[in-house]
Amino acid sequence: MMYRFNLFILLIFAGMNTGLAQYFFPNTPARPVTDTLHGYTLTDPYRWLEDKDDPEVKAWTQAQHDATLHFVNTQFDDIPGLRAEIQAYIDRDVESPMQLVADRQFYTLRRKGDKQSKLYTRLDGKDLLLFDPEQIDPSGKSALSGRSFTKDGSRVAVGIQSKGAEINTYYIVDTRTGKILGDPIEGLRGFAWTDDEAHAYIWVRTQEMINAQQPIEIRLHKIGSARATDQTLLVPEDAKNTGSVFDARYSDLTFFSEGDFYATHSLRMKRTGSNDNPQEIYANQKYRASPYAIGEKIYFYTNHEAPNFKLMVADKKRPGFEHWKELVPEREDVVLESYTITDDYLITVEKKDVLSRMVLRQLDGTIIKEIEAPEVGNIASASYNRDVDALFVGLSTFTSPYKIFRLDPAQLESQKLDWELYYEQDAPIDTDELEAKIVFYPSKDGVKVPLFIVHKKGLKLDGNNPTLLYGYGGFNIGISPSFVGLRAAFINRGGVYAHAGLRGGDEYGESWHEDGMLMNKQNTFDDFIAAGEYLIREGYTNTGKLGIEGGSNGGLLVGAVITQRPDLFKAAICGVPLLDMVRFHKFLIARYWIPEYGDPDKKEDFQNILTYSPYHNIRMGIDHPATLITAGENDSRVDPLHAKKFAAALQNNLGQKNPILLYINYDSGHGSGQSTDQLIDYYEFRYRFMMRQLGM
Repeated sequence: MMYRFNLFILLIFAGMNTGLAQYFFPNTPARPVTDTLHGYTLTDPYRWLEDKDDPEVKAWTQAQHDATLHFVNTQFDDIPGLRAEIQAYIDRDVESPMQLVADRQFYTLRRKGDKQSKLYTRLDGKDLLLFDPEQIDPSGKSALSGRSFTKDGSRVAVGIQSKGAEINTYYIVDTRTGKILGDPIEGLRGFAWTDDEAHAYIWVRTQEMINAQQPIEIRLHKIGSARATDQTLLVPEDAKNTGSVFDARYSDLTFFSEGDFYATHSLRMKRTGSNDNPQEIYANQKYRASPYAIGEKIYFYTNHEAPNFKLMVADKKRPGFEHWKELVPEREDVVLESYTITDDYLITVEKKDVLSRMVLRQLDGTIIKEIEAPEVGNIASASYNRDVDALFVGLSTFTSPYKIFRLDPAQLESQKLDWELYYEQDAPIDTDELEAKIVFYPSKDGVKVPLFIVHKKGLKLDGNNPTLLYGYGGFNIGISPSFVGLRAAFINRGGVYAHAGLRGGDEYGESWHEDGMLMNKQNTFDDFIAAGEYLIREGYTNTGKLGIEGGSNGGLLVGAVITQRPDLFKAAICGVPLLDMVRFHKFLIARYWIPEYGDPDKKEDFQNILTYSPYHNIRMGIDHPATLITAGENDSRVDPLHAKKFAAALQNNLGQKNPILLYINYDSGHGSGQSTDQLIDYYEFRYRFMMRQLGM
């Protein structure tokens, strides 16, 4: 039965001077489906919204989206100057760092007015356009999604995806002429040249495979040949597992790996180009190990019995795990984030209390010294380019755009290094009056959690500052200082921006991650709630001025805390979220995340998930914060059904008075795929919603 959609506006007036309308949402009929799972009886009133191809669901979705636009656009005045600031930041010339391949230079550039970035090369002192996705898709809804160069840079495989679907088509391009060679290679997740460069390893992913929850297959493709002749190399047993095959750039070894998000179930290797059967050198159901081969040595970055990670090394003639030796041992107070190796040195990037530094070592791991950055900031990356014999170091801060410096490896032991500024974006963002700091607050169980806070200088701690608290807390992804970017528009208007390093991330190694996953997932939510309480307790804000935001796993976070502590927050933005956790693993690629959340088909995991699943923990009669729920209709990671079902359940919950708004990005996936104009509209809408809700 198709419903009729009518939008009524009833004006009421808030206590100060703002007229605010009651939001009347489109009707959502309840069609209960009852399941008995592990002895529990669950009723799902909005399961019919899971089928996004159903005409009724399409009509309902459009009606919800239209109602959201109408409500915000008619009831929340424009923020003076906000759109212009967002447009100036997004629609400008944005050039990527120059990528050096052999003696060639490559970069992407999106000029003011362009819909998407384009790939260029600098050849004989002139800039040559190599690939323009707008020539493939004039609508501007297809974006660059990856590229793989041959060793001499003479050819590049360029991937594009349409509307954020993360199903890529690769084009092979001659980098001296820009000519596309042969037919495009469709239905891929990734592409990597083999050592002989006559073939490529391709990761096969189609929409049909996603819908059927089939694992990504890795095949060997001969360039220029029909796909029917591709050779299948690796197919994971379960869709929650992934695989990898690659040829080492600086050694004659090929590696095969398979595992889940966090464990290397099997790591094998063979001599590149041989017909040998790959030899297994590592296998574990709990830990992971990543190989990097140079000449006769193989380096392994691993958390094997080392939650803060360590670096090990082996001879390629004796590659088995029993022969691995520690090169950089694990330490309790420092997380080994990454490493790079020159001909003479080992450089490690190490994190302590959420800030990273760079350490120079001898090739045997012995520390020489800490390399001091040229200015105060966080060492975000360090990589050695053997083609040009240069070390590139990324530096990030809250108040200046990301910078990359170039160092001469021969000078690394010098007292005074020559830090050559290699790259810096010119961003039209005013940060002169901003200041940032890190604090540590106690969570519910007393554990100290890091929190970045950014605000204007001279902020008064009078408990009345609009505050936006952001969090993620999962998948071993942590916080680090990074340029505020568009958030400066919020901060410069008197807002406080806070970013919490919740358990589930990598702030303190794998132990910190494990303390916020599986049976410990509630710790993540407790940490976020405690961050809000800290900001109120310390005089930054109050419950009427505190907004929260998170996306993907952070969307689950937002959904969980507004159902657990609806009294604590004024407003929320819940982006591309997981919300029906009882059924999350049944859609798209979500089986990948079973190692993070658990398997609802197992009773113990199900019982834990049910305690926090936002869709199942909406309390009748409770008024939840004003919430903007966003989803990408083409999302191949998190199905938009989560956003739709949660919005319907909240809207129809007795006692809900604050608006629950559903915003659908029809030309987007999991946060990607939108054109420049669409991005401007989207960010202006989000910021206007949040800032007006917080009284700005």
